[in-house]
Amino acid sequence: MTVTCCIRYQLDPFKKELFERYAEAWGTIIPRCGGRLHGYFLPHEGTNDVATALISFDSLAAYEAYRARLREDPEGMANFRFAEAERLILREERSFLRAVEPTLERPAEPRP
Repeated sequence: MTVTCCIRYQLDPFKKELFERYAEAWGTIIPRCGGRLHGYFLPHEGTNDVATALISFDSLAAYEAYRARLREDPEGMANFRFAEAERLILREERSFLRAVEPTLERPAEPRP
């Protein structure tokens, strides 16, 4: 069963550009370490201090193996240090979700 890790970040709203740099770096690191990255999402309208990331794994065991590889990845560790030094993430929450398969990747069906 595929599980998706949903990471909710509370950001310093004055450091969104730095968070974007942090998120972009994960674009190569996460797949290299074994995660299927669906994307990072920054605030656009409404709440200005919440960002989200979605990463899927074949199982919770695969997630744990990914976390171990991430701790050994020099670029991953440098990115963690960057976020910590810049103090751009105020809080981080993780939830593990499973998809309702028939609802995934449904295209829009515009009406005429």
